[in-house]
Amino acid sequence: MIEAEIIRSGAESAIFDTASYSGYDPLWFDQAAFKSNGARLHSVTGRGGVLMLRQAGETWVLRHYHRGGFVAKLVYDHYLWLALERTRPFREWRLLAELHGSGLPAPRPIAARAVRHGLFYRADIVTALIPDVRPLSSYLREGEVAADRWREIGRMLRRFHDHGVDHPDLTAHNILLGPESGAFLVDFDNASLKPAGAWQLGGMARLQRSLRKVALEFGTEFDEAAWSLLLDAYERA
Repeated sequence: MIEAEIIRSGAESAIFDTASYSGYDPLWFDQAAFKSNGARLHSVTGRGGVLMLRQAGETWVLRHYHRGGFVAKLVYDHYLWLALERTRPFREWRLLAELHGSGLPAPRPIAARAVRHGLFYRADIVTALIPDVRPLSSYLREGEVAADRWREIGRMLRRFHDHGVDHPDLTAHNILLGPESGAFLVDFDNASLKPAGAWQLGGMARLQRSLRKVALEFGTEFDEAAWSLLLDAYERA
């Protein structure tokens, strides 16, 4: 059970799981403090690195929000302030709390914060590491993914879609697999809950394009038979 508590101090507003942690510490978002305590930089998705640190008997993942592409050259990590609950970290934290509470295979949220600077804000989120997983793209790099894993991915995606989760970056980098079983979805920045609609087909099409792109990056062509296995499991779930 995740229980939210909001802490405000000056320009900083944070939300954390008071059911699991007795108090809030601003150092949870301090990258320098993370590094001084032995955190390592790691990339498990296609959207840059995160800091990972053993903390409170578990591994925490600290991610700083930043933009990609051309826009990043202009406003790397600043976002327009509209309202606290509309900031990216608060929306992602609350969505993850909802998904985790519903038993969906997503990261467990620990804390998130937004630091306001006039009309803009910067943001961070801390989640619990999903252990012993690697991105689907990593498995593709090493060779074939077994048929049962494609079916497992299809069933996992159907669970999220049936729950109404529109994931705007559904790619081979954001699907994580355990060594023998277990399929998870990560990076819910800008994701939202919606009634069933065309966005579901759009998300699947985006994933298919990502799989083809990743295969080309590795100098091969994506096995479309694998997509048929995934899609069949998705439709039957």
